Amino acid sequence: VFFQNFVLSFGKETLQTTAVTPQFQKNMDYVDFIYLNILEKKVLNNSEVSVQYLCSKPCIVSLEAVASSEFRTGVPVYRRRWKDEKNLYVSRTRQVHLKFPSIMVYRDDYIIRNSIIVHSVILYAWISHKSASNYGDEQNEDYQAAVAKNYTFLEAVPPFERPYKDHKVCLQWGADYLWMLQANRIPQCPHESDGVQVLEFIYASSGEKTGIVKKFEQFENRELETVRQHQIDYPMFTISIWLYLLHHCEKDLCGILYFIDSKEMYGTPAVFLNEEGYVHIQMHLMRGDDLAVKTSFSLPLKQWFRLDLSFKGGQIEVSSVGKNLKRHHHQSFTFREDFYYDDTAGYFVLGGSGYVNGIEAFFGPVRYYRLNVLETEQISNPLHDKDTVEQIELYYERCMDIQEIVYDYRYIVRQGEKTHRSCYYENYYLELIHKYGEKSKCDAFMWGKELREKYHTLFKLLQEMDFSSPDEDGSDTVVEVGRRIFEKVVKGLSSANGLSNLGSSVPLLVDSSCCGYHKASYFLAVIFETGLGVPVDRIKGLLYSLVGAQGNERLSVMNLGYKHYQGINNYPLDLELSYAYYSNIAIKTSLDQHNIKGEQAFVETIRLMDDELLKAQTKENGDVFMWLKHEATRGNAAAQQRLAQMLFWGQQGVAKNPEAAIEWYAKGAIETEDPVLIYDYAIVLFKGQGVKKNIKLALELMKKAAAKGLPQAVNGLGWYYHNFKRDYRKAAKHWLIAEELGNPDASYNLGVLYLDGIYPGVPGRNQTVAARYFYKAAQGGHIEGTLRCSLYYITGNMEDFPRDPEKAVIWAKHIAEKNGYLGHVIRKALNAYLELSWHEALLHYILAAETGIEVSQSNLAHICEERPDLARKYLATDCVWRYYNFSVSQVNAPSFAYLKMGDFYYYGYQNQSKDLELSMRMYAQAALEGDSQGFFNLALVMEEGNSIPSYILDHLEIDQALHSSNTSLLQELYYRCWNNSNQESISPCSLALLYFYMRVLWNNVLHSTLIYFMGTFLLSILVAFAVQSFQSLSARHSPGRRSEPLSHDVPSALGNDSEDATRAVQQDEPTLSNNLSQQESNPQSPLVTS
Repeated sequence: VFFQNFVLSFGKETLQTTAVTPQFQKNMDYVDFIYLNILEKKVLNNSEVSVQYLCSKPCIVSLEAVASSEFRTGVPVYRRRWKDEKNLYVSRTRQVHLKFPSIMVYRDDYIIRNSIIVHSVILYAWISHKSASNYGDEQNEDYQAAVAKNYTFLEAVPPFERPYKDHKVCLQWGADYLWMLQANRIPQCPHESDGVQVLEFIYASSGEKTGIVKKFEQFENRELETVRQHQIDYPMFTISIWLYLLHHCEKDLCGILYFIDSKEMYGTPAVFLNEEGYVHIQMHLMRGDDLAVKTSFSLPLKQWFRLDLSFKGGQIEVSSVGKNLKRHHHQSFTFREDFYYDDTAGYFVLGGSGYVNGIEAFFGPVRYYRLNVLETEQISNPLHDKDTVEQIELYYERCMDIQEIVYDYRYIVRQGEKTHRSCYYENYYLELIHKYGEKSKCDAFMWGKELREKYHTLFKLLQEMDFSSPDEDGSDTVVEVGRRIFEKVVKGLSSANGLSNLGSSVPLLVDSSCCGYHKASYFLAVIFETGLGVPVDRIKGLLYSLVGAQGNERLSVMNLGYKHYQGINNYPLDLELSYAYYSNIAIKTSLDQHNIKGEQAFVETIRLMDDELLKAQTKENGDVFMWLKHEATRGNAAAQQRLAQMLFWGQQGVAKNPEAAIEWYAKGAIETEDPVLIYDYAIVLFKGQGVKKNIKLALELMKKAAAKGLPQAVNGLGWYYHNFKRDYRKAAKHWLIAEELGNPDASYNLGVLYLDGIYPGVPGRNQTVAARYFYKAAQGGHIEGTLRCSLYYITGNMEDFPRDPEKAVIWAKHIAEKNGYLGHVIRKALNAYLELSWHEALLHYILAAETGIEVSQSNLAHICEERPDLARKYLATDCVWRYYNFSVSQVNAPSFAYLKMGDFYYYGYQNQSKDLELSMRMYAQAALEGDSQGFFNLALVMEEGNSIPSYILDHLEIDQALHSSNTSLLQELYYRCWNNSNQESISPCSLALLYFYMRVLWNNVLHSTLIYFMGTFLLSILVAFAVQSFQSLSARHSPGRRSEPLSHDVPSALGNDSEDATRAVQQDEPTLSNNLSQQESNPQSPLVTS
C-alpha cells in the first residue's frame, strides 16, 4: 500500500570518470566486469556509490535498487543507466549519488505522513551489450542477459533513527488545511526509549509460586510502536538479569523470567532453571507450537552474576557475566523457525507464578531492551546497591561456616563410642554421669583455636544442647539448633528488663539466622531498622529483611511488602514488587487456616485505647472464660459456640486448644439444635481437624444444618457432592441456592466450576463468568476469591478487571494481614501489655507494627506515649511520630490517629516544624471518618483567623458557592460537628453551635441598636450645643448624656466573657486524642477534643 507512492529516481548526472587502467590493444582478449564500492552501506539520500566497470563492446551500465517491506517485496525504488560506446577496453570509475523515496529515508512530519519500515534493500549493477533501442528493457530480462553483474545489500535505517526532511518549500496554508493538520497531528515522543528497567531493587525469591508481574503497553511514540509491530514475527530484544542463586531447582523447572499471553499460555520468551542448573529457554512459534533449548553450561551458586539473553530472529545468544563484567560462559542457538513475539499481549513474570515455582535466589537489577539486540559490552545494567550486594555475599559465607560447625558437632556427638576417643573423662563416675544424666557434649573437637574464638558463643550453646534425639536429616538439625538458640534469646528479651540485653543477644540471633531459623532474621531486621537497643543500621536491616523473606519467614515477607507499598525507609515505591511479597503471604494465609498446628492465633483488632475490649480479654482462669464455660455446661448454645471458637482459633486471650474446642463443638451439635454448632462440627469431621474423619456422620449433620436454613450448610452439601461424589449437577444446585442466600463460599465455588469448564450444561471454560463470581465472593470477604481478584488486577488479563497494581496490593495486603502467625505475635504483645510486661509488649508490638498492620502501629504509638521513658531508652527512632505517621498512611487508619497527627502539625512536634495546611488536612480526614472532633478543630482553626484551602473544602464536599463567607462556613462546620456527635447529650459541639447562633443573633441585634443610639447621641449633641450657648454654666454640670456611649462597650465585654466561659467549659470535657501535657503547656490553644 505504501509503495504506491514511490517515484523512481534516476539520480544526478555526472561526467566525472576516472581511468584506472591503461589502454590496451583491441585485439587482446578482455572480460567485462563491474564492481560496487559504498562507504556507508545504509539507505540514505545522496549516498555515494563508486561504480568500477570495463566494457569490451559498446554497452549500457545499469544500477537498480530493489526494496522489500512487510507489505510488498521486490519493489524498484531507484534506477540509473548510462551508455558507454567510446571507452572500450578501459576500466573506468563513476561516482553516483543514490536518491530514494522520502518515505524510506525520512521521519514522519506534516507532509510525509506514512514513512515505512524497510526489511532489505539490494543494489544491483550490470552491463549489457545492447544498442540504444534496448535502453528501456525491463530489469528482469536485461539483468539475466547481462555480460557482467554484481550486487550489494544496503542496511535499512529504522524510522525513529531517520532525520526530518527539510522540504524547502513555502506553502500557502488555507484555514481548512491548517485545521486538518491540527486535527490529524502526529504526537511525537522523543524521550521514549525501548530500554525498560524491569527491576531496580533487590528481590528475595523464596522459590514459591509467587513473583513480580510486569505488563508493557504499546509505545506512545508512533515510530517505536511501528517497529515493535514489525518485529512480532522477527523478534529483536535483549534481557539482562542479575542473580544470586542459592540452589538449583529442586524439581522439574523453576521460573526465572517468562511471558504469559492473553490465553494464559507460555509465550516468547520463557526462561527457566532446571535441576542441574542449566538454563531452559522456550519460544512460541508462528505456527502455534513451542520450541525449547537448554544451555550446555550451568549457572553458579552463591555468587553474583548477570544472565544476558538476546533474541534476533531465529538466533538466541546466552551469556553469563561476573561482577567484574567479564564473560564466564557464552552459547548461541540458531533456528530456521519464526518465533512469535508480542510483549503487549500478556504479561511478564519474574520468579514464580500459579504455573511454576520460582527460583531460590536474590534478583538484582533487570533490564529489558524491547527493540534492540545488544552485545554484553553495550548493555547498561549496573549492580547499584553494592553495599547490600556485598553484605549478602558475606552473610552466606559466614553461614556456611556456622552450618558446617553445627552439622559436624551433631555428627560427632552422636557417634557414641567414637566420641569417647575424642572426649576425656577424669574418672568412672563422670562417665556414668555422662551416660545416664548429662547431655551429650564434647569439648575436644577438631576445630582450631581461631575458629573456636570466632564462634565462642555458638560453641558454648552447642555444649548446652541435647543431641540425644533420634537421627534426623542434617539440614533439619541445623534449623532445630537455630530454633533453640532463638527461643533462648526471646526468653531473655521477654523478661522484666529484657531489652537491656539486646546488644549481647544480636550475635546469638545472627547464629540462629545462619542456621536457617528466619524468625531470628526478622528480629535482626527490626532491631537494626528501628535502632532497638542498637544504633540504626539500614544496610543490615535490609540484609536481614531480604534473608528472612527469602527463607519464607512470613513477617519478613510482609515487612518488605509494606515498605515497598509505602516507599519508606529508603525502600523504593514499587507496587509490583510489593504485590509479589504480599501475594506470597496471602496464599499462605489461606493454607495456614486449614492447619491447626503451629503458633497461630486469630488476628483481632483490639486497640489499647478501647477499655471495653480490653476488659473482655480473658484467659482460661479468667472471669469471662469461666462464665462462658459455666453457661456452655448448662447447654447455652451461644456460649458453647463462642467457647469453641475461642479455643479453636485462640481468640480473646485464650490459648489455642483445637482438641478442647472440638469437644464443645461435639457437645453443642449433639445436645442442642443450634445449626451453627452442627455445621462447625460437621466441618471438622469432614476434614479430620483434631478428630478422626467421619464422612457419614458429617454428612448427616450437614444435612441437618442445611434443613434449618443455614446458608453455609447448604454450601457444605454442594462441597460434599463436588469433592466426594463428583456430582457437579447437585453441587451447582446447592451452590446456587446458597449463593442466593448470600454465602460468599458458594459464589466462589460456582466460579471454580466455570473456571474448570465443568459447570453443568455449559461447554468449555468461561473465565469471564468465573471472574464475576470470584469478585462477588471477594466482596463477601472470601479469602480465595479476594486472591483471585488481586491476581486479575495485577495482570490485567481479564476483561472486567483493568490492570490496577495498587488495588491488587491492597486486596492482597488485606488477606495477608489475617495470617495466624502474625496474629500470634499481636496476641503475645497484647497479653504482655495486660500483664504490664512493658519490655515484652514493646518488643512484640514493634515486630507486628513493622509488618504494616495498622492496629499494631497505633497501639505501639500509644505505648510510647504512655511510657516515653521506655521508648527513649531503647528506640533510636521517634516512636510516636513514626508509628502515628505510618498509621495515617493506611487505608483503614482510625480517626484518632489523624487527630493526633493534626495536633502534631499544628503545634509542631519536637523537632518537626509546624505545618498548618497539613494539620487541616489531617483534621479533615478525621472528619471524613465521621469524627466530630475533626469538624470542631477545623472550625476553631478558622476562629483563629485562618482560611481553609478550597481543595480541603471540596474533599469535605462543602459547596463553596453556598458557603462563601466565613460565617456561613463556620455554621456548616459546627453543624456537621454536632450532627456527628452524640445528639442525646450535651457535647462541646452542641455548646459551640449554640454559642455560634447566640453570637450571630447578638451581632444582628447590636447592629440595629447601635444605629438607634448613634442617631440619638448626635441629636443630643446638637441640643446640648444649643443649650450651652444660653446656659454655659448648667452645661458644665450635665454628665448624664455623656455616659450613654458606655452602653456600647457592655455587650462586647459580655461577649468576651461568654466566649471565655464557653471555651473553659469545652476544655473541661474528657479528651480522646490530644496529649494532656500538650494542653497544659498551651492553655489558650483553640484545639481541644470533644
